[in-house]
Amino acid sequence: MRKILENYTNKDFKHFNAIIFFIKWLVLASLVAVPSGMLSAFFLISLSKVTSIREIHPNIIFLLPIGGALVSFIYMKWGKNSSKGNNLIIEQVEHGIKKEESVPSRLAPLTLFGTIITHLFGGSAGREGTAIQMGGSVADTVARLLKINKEDRRILLLCGISSGFGSVFGTPLAGTIFAMEVIAIGKMHSYAFIPCFISAFVSNEVCLALGATHSHYQMIQIPEMSFVVLIKVIIASICFGLGSILFSELTYFFKKTFGKITKNQAYRSLIGGTIIIILVFILNTRDYLGLGLPMIDKSLKEPVALPTFFFKTLFTSITLGAGYQGGEVTPLFFIGSTLGNALGQLLNMSPYFLASLGFVALFAGATNTPLACFVMGLELFHGQGIPFLFISCIISYLFSGHHGIYGSQTICAPKYSWLKLPENSTLSSLKTKKCS
Repeated sequence: MRKILENYTNKDFKHFNAIIFFIKWLVLASLVAVPSGMLSAFFLISLSKVTSIREIHPNIIFLLPIGGALVSFIYMKWGKNSSKGNNLIIEQVEHGIKKEESVPSRLAPLTLFGTIITHLFGGSAGREGTAIQMGGSVADTVARLLKINKEDRRILLLCGISSGFGSVFGTPLAGTIFAMEVIAIGKMHSYAFIPCFISAFVSNEVCLALGATHSHYQMIQIPEMSFVVLIKVIIASICFGLGSILFSELTYFFKKTFGKITKNQAYRSLIGGTIIIILVFILNTRDYLGLGLPMIDKSLKEPVALPTFFFKTLFTSITLGAGYQGGEVTPLFFIGSTLGNALGQLLNMSPYFLASLGFVALFAGATNTPLACFVMGLELFHGQGIPFLFISCIISYLFSGHHGIYGSQTICAPKYSWLKLPENSTLSSLKTKKCS
């Protein structure tokens, strides 16, 4: 035995340590993934049911202000730091734990209930924020119960992000990359690669096993690569980046405006919900309520009206700015695909092809996660249009500047080499300096 140990080199021990690492995170990541997948399945099935109820009973929209005010009151009364949402999880991964700022267990039921209420009564919001917050809440609860150390806690939180994102969209590979990429601009948390993948994969499988379904699409009328096609794709991608700025800035504007009108969050939701109802009757359409999945499908198959993307931007910005619960990503899919459709009509190019690019590229600009969005495009569109997806995502990311829907994202490396920013700047801190 002694001779065997003497012949066992340090390199061999490193391989042994790798096995221990893998087994450790297979267990820990699964402890996060299984409940996250169960929650995502319940969430997706619930969204489908409440959307059907809203469509059968269209006048239920008149309860939107009351429902939003109720959820906001619950957050004010019992939510504490839960109102930070995704930004709370991002801050905890990047800057570490403060006892009073941990991700509370109550975040999961609060955001689940709040988002279901938003969609039941017709608020224009998404679902990724809810899934990520549920995953983060589960992850930090597991970390507290097992009393794990600071570094492992960060990895668990990343697992919470990847499991929530991967299971709610059916894109475990994109969920893996998204968790590592979303925390900071110019920095990848690649040390969590294996745990994040395990968590995203297991969570998605649990979600599917419980009966949840995901939407996947076909990219049609893909052109041959040429100089003219490339220029048109670049022009469209620049517009996707600018469209992401419009969305994030308009949402910030409404949050600030509602905050000036009243300090009471319940009153803000009451006012915002009333505005949504008025807009529905002014425009005489309900296409911009809820997730908007039918319009996404339509934009990939037939022409849509040119201003469609703007109205969805307006509805979602007001909904989120007024404090309603839900995510931004599915509305960003809607905005990006309809903007791409409109640009196709203007650029004399297939509207459906550009709608497919806009679907993921505008999201890339708004979240500053071009790699995750590229991978998501591969998963959602079955590996079609690979070079165009990549070009569109990185161009949109570049032209979105230092804007985005997650204000707590740290700028570790500016997008432009000539730009000098203070150390540890965040997207929110840049907005504050501009306003001061």
